Amino acid sequence: MGLLNRVKEQSALDQAKHAIEAGRHILVFKFIEAHTNSLATGAMTGINDQMEAIESLGWRLDKMSACEGNVVGALGSKERVAIVCLYRRTPGPPQQGDETTSVSRPY
Repeated sequence: MGLLNRVKEQSALDQAKHAIEAGRHILVFKFIEAHTNSLATGAMTGINDQMEAIESLGWRLDKMSACEGNVVGALGSKERVAIVCLYRRTPGPPQQGDETTSVSRPY
């Protein structure tokens, strides 16, 4: 895994941890990856590593959507893939001394 993919993986992990610490039960995360050949089938290892990092903290993928687009810059046009994922985290049982009540959610 390259340096950029390790940085992206750590960022995903940090943001997922922050969402837990903030008491969130839903995390919407956007992954962007360079797409060198839209006609080829293959693994997207950078995104795979980021998704596994998020799921390692107990988040579970609920829904996802993907799209492709071109970014035009000084070096020409580059194709990108964006994947937006909605993760859910089931709240755990209340801890001793926790004054909040657990809310039953339909999901």
